[in-house]
Amino acid sequence: MSGHSKWATIKRQKGANDQKRGQLFTKLGREIAVAVRAGGPDPEANFRLRLAIQKARAENMPKDNIDRAIERASGAGNTDNFDEVSYEGYGPGGVAVVIQALTDNRNRTVGEVRSALTRAGGSLGESGSVAWMFDNVGLISVEADGQDPEEIALVAIDAGAEDVSIDDDGIEVYTEVQNLHVVQDALVSAGINVNSADPVMKPKATV
Repeated sequence: MSGHSKWATIKRQKGANDQKRGQLFTKLGREIAVAVRAGGPDPEANFRLRLAIQKARAENMPKDNIDRAIERASGAGNTDNFDEVSYEGYGPGGVAVVIQALTDNRNRTVGEVRSALTRAGGSLGESGSVAWMFDNVGLISVEADGQDPEEIALVAIDAGAEDVSIDDDGIEVYTEVQNLHVVQDALVSAGINVNSADPVMKPKATV
């Protein structure tokens, strides 16, 4: 009986993990599709698509899934209609937040975002209410283990990076968004292991 119970528990856990994995792959597929519609299906010419593919690979999304997402988004029969949306507001303690999402129903999503913020003790703000508190920048994350932080900083700055932050958790390289791929390529060409590269909203001040 205990063996059966153990198997049932493992089966439930596997089912839950598979569901989370499926939801993650769906989200990554949508990001790929939006990137394709914005800049075309060639990752060499579409840096945003290249970033989306890199993120999908980092999460072990199968190549077939990635290829299907690209084909579906670039095909004439594509009916997916996801929009990029951005919401501004305040979280617990009055902390400014910017929430970015993909949605096929703007009205539903704004209601869900408002509800989530309210439950957390925050509120949804007007467009422009907090965006001025952030800079839109490129962020490249690099593992510090086994790599020379000074060399990484020099390579990044020579390639056009704006700032480099080094601590025990790793190395963060900040760039202008339009230079993100240039700096990333320079780091990779120098044999430096890059964990991720993404455009982000960086707060001008932290508490």
